Amino acid sequence: MKVGSDWGGAGTFKPFTSAISGAQRSANAHGMFMDATLAGRVYGGGTGTLLAINNATFTVATLGATATPIIGVWNPLSSPFNLIILQASLAGVMTAATSTGPGGFFWAASRSNDALTLGSLPFHRRTLAALGSIAKFFPGTALTGLTNNLVVLGGSSLGGGSAMNYSNVGTAAGAATQMVAGVEYFDGSLIVPPGGVLALLCGTTPVAHSVASSILWEELPALASV
Repeated sequence: MKVGSDWGGAGTFKPFTSAISGAQRSANAHGMFMDATLAGRVYGGGTGTLLAINNATFTVATLGATATPIIGVWNPLSSPFNLIILQASLAGVMTAATSTGPGGFFWAASRSNDALTLGSLPFHRRTLAALGSIAKFFPGTALTGLTNNLVVLGGSSLGGGSAMNYSNVGTAAGAATQMVAGVEYFDGSLIVPPGGVLALLCGTTPVAHSVASSILWEELPALASV
C-alpha cells in the first residue's frame, strides 16, 4: 500500500493507500447496507400503526411468556442462520395530557426457544415481499410459547415520549417534556443465534404512551466458531 492519497482519473489503476499508521484507507461507494441488501440478506419489520404500550407486559417487570416486546425478533432453533442486528428505531408520543413516561428502554434476550406461536413475517428489504426468512419479528406481539425467560442485556439509546416516569400533567402553557427519538446502530455487534429472542422493553409501565418502531437485520449462515 502507498501512504497517503494517490489521485487518478476514471479507468486508471492505482495502489491501495493507507493512513500514516499503516491502516488501509477506504470510502463508501454506496450506502452502508446496500451490498448486503442487494445480495438478499437483509430483512426487517416494524409497527404498522401507533402501538399503545401502557401495560406492565411491555416492561422489564415481565420477562416470561407474557412479555410483549415493543419491537423484537425471534430466530427459531432450527434456523440455519444467525440474525446480525444492524439497527432499530423508536419514536414515542404522549396520547393524553396526563401521562407517565416509560422510564427508559432496555434490550432483553433469551436463548434456546423453539415454541413461539406468534410474530410476523419480516419484509425482504430488496424485494419488499414478506418472504424468504425463517425468522419472525414482534411489533407489540406477546412472546407466547417462550421456553426460557428473557434476561435484560442493558439499556438502549432509543427514547421517546415523556422523560418523566411519574404522573405528569401537560397544559397548553407548559407541555410535558419530551424524550428524543432516534435510531440505535448495532452494526453487527449484537447477534441473535438459532433459538434466540431479542426484545425491546420499557423500564417502567407508561401511561398514555404510544410508539412507532422498527428493527433491521442481516441473515448469515450460522457457522461454527473458529
